[in-house]
Amino acid sequence: MVAHAAARTGRWGLYFETGQGADATNGHHHGTDMLIHESRKYGFARALKRRVAVAQGSAGRDAAPWVHVNDVAGFIGPEVFRTREQLVRCCLEDIVMGKLHGLTLGLDVCSTLHMDVTLDDLGWCQEQLAEAGPAYLMALPTRNDPMLSYLTTSFQDHVRLRERYGLKVDDRMWAFFQSLGVIDADGRPTEHFGDPRHVYVHYRRRQGDTRPEAELRAEAEAQMARVRARGVPLAVGHGEASWTPEPALEQDLRRLYEDAKVGLWSELSDATVASLPGAVRLRTRSEDRRDYILHPPSGESLDGDSETAVRKLREQHAGRWDAQLVVSDGLDPRSLMDPGHLPPFLDTLRAELDAQGWSVAPEVLVVKHGRVRAGYQVGRLLFGDEGDARPRALVHVIGERPGSGHHAYSAYLTAPAASTWARQGAVDHDRTRLIAGISDTSVRPEEAAREAVRILAELAESARTMPPSAGDTAAMG
Repeated sequence: MVAHAAARTGRWGLYFETGQGADATNGHHHGTDMLIHESRKYGFARALKRRVAVAQGSAGRDAAPWVHVNDVAGFIGPEVFRTREQLVRCCLEDIVMGKLHGLTLGLDVCSTLHMDVTLDDLGWCQEQLAEAGPAYLMALPTRNDPMLSYLTTSFQDHVRLRERYGLKVDDRMWAFFQSLGVIDADGRPTEHFGDPRHVYVHYRRRQGDTRPEAELRAEAEAQMARVRARGVPLAVGHGEASWTPEPALEQDLRRLYEDAKVGLWSELSDATVASLPGAVRLRTRSEDRRDYILHPPSGESLDGDSETAVRKLREQHAGRWDAQLVVSDGLDPRSLMDPGHLPPFLDTLRAELDAQGWSVAPEVLVVKHGRVRAGYQVGRLLFGDEGDARPRALVHVIGERPGSGHHAYSAYLTAPAASTWARQGAVDHDRTRLIAGISDTSVRPEEAAREAVRILAELAESARTMPPSAGDTAAMG
């Protein structure tokens, strides 16, 4: 790291993101409490901070390191946090640990939409945590992140918390806001508060743009309309208080929240399954939808009957196919049921795979309560062959977390050698590529299918040309 840093120019630093719960969710905690794991991460962050300082000093710059840690504990989900009180406790623990380690530690006070934490609960959590003095709070224009489908702190929340607790932003940033005319000399909101068009005019002026203000505002409005058309809400205006959203925006946010809850508890319909060519029904070890949501490992492996069914398919096919399509309901089954979503993707995918010389199995394997790793198990059962170095592709379509309003799904793409599939645990997320946000209003299904085939070709070429790992060599005897 020191040698690499010496080649850099200008000021630079390190952004370190962590948060309790990831180890437990991914099954890597080995029985150790997640608080202990988190404290170790902060120790690691402190060591990195010192290394950054050494690197900057060796490059002849100010040795004070620019390092900050962002705690995103609530992003993990209900498998770790069930209540708002648990989320607050965790964030308080992390603030204390961060300060004891001498770190600049801030919070993304957040929750996933499959947690039992409401929009109002999140505001309550922020107020409990503000007095503990995190170094900063992350924020978005609204509490809903349309990209990652989770709830976080909004810009309006910052205004509310500053007003309630007598907090302030950095003096230089405050002066910048005043120069834009967003706040006055006394720090109170002006008529331009919550007006991105006004800010855009100032931005263009500082770029040397001399066009009339009316033209610049119209251009800003057109760009804002394009953003909204992608399903991304913008914080324009405000409600009765400067820290409350404009009423129509507040309604939109609550509509997205309620829509996410509906999607979360939906079930993949029999009609949708029946419409898939050669559909073979499988299921994981999740007892029901609630078990699937609260206990992720239950959705990562097939139940006994489904394992038997996949083994029978392997016997019937006798190695004739080198690509398999798998569909899992995921966290929003509607993403697979909405018109214009799944069929265009599967139809285009089959056609493109055939054109590229792949032999695609005629069946679509449909996994009830399936998570990504359930697909890896399917691949191992179907394709695992210690003596075969040829690539075998698995495309796993799975419903994404709800909350964006797009009802989107993802496609997980894996194409290692059959000998790699054969080794228990050898195929995991590190061997997989992902196309996310597939729907009729975001990444178009047909475009996603063509991109998937291109990625599979790259993965297959790597499988053909890269020498087997030591583990593969051992497995092949």
